[in-house]
Amino acid sequence: MGLSTHVLDTAAGRPAAGVPVRLERGLPPQQAASPEQAGVWTAVASGVTDADGRLAGLPLTAPGRWRLVFDTHARSAFFPEVTITFAVTDPAEHHHVPLLLAPFGYSTYRGS
Repeated sequence: MGLSTHVLDTAAGRPAAGVPVRLERGLPPQQAASPEQAGVWTAVASGVTDADGRLAGLPLTAPGRWRLVFDTHARSAFFPEVTITFAVTDPAEHHHVPLLLAPFGYSTYRGS
């Protein structure tokens, strides 16, 4: 069913519009030819959050390790990039990963 995210600027109390986001898939360890390859990530999709801070329709095509990389340099001086790594066991299920941003911190959780 795919993946969605929602970025909120908790300091401003508003959605974070215009945040570039990249979805990456990790190479499964059993497919790695060497230990170095086990840490390889491949970009699968990218987009920018809308006026409501949302980005939907990102494809989750297989079980495994995935990550969202948020380019937050325009919003936060201390964390110019936020990477959230997560595991997918059932790609047919919808996954929602919100990001709550503040100038000196961030938090995330699995949403619905």
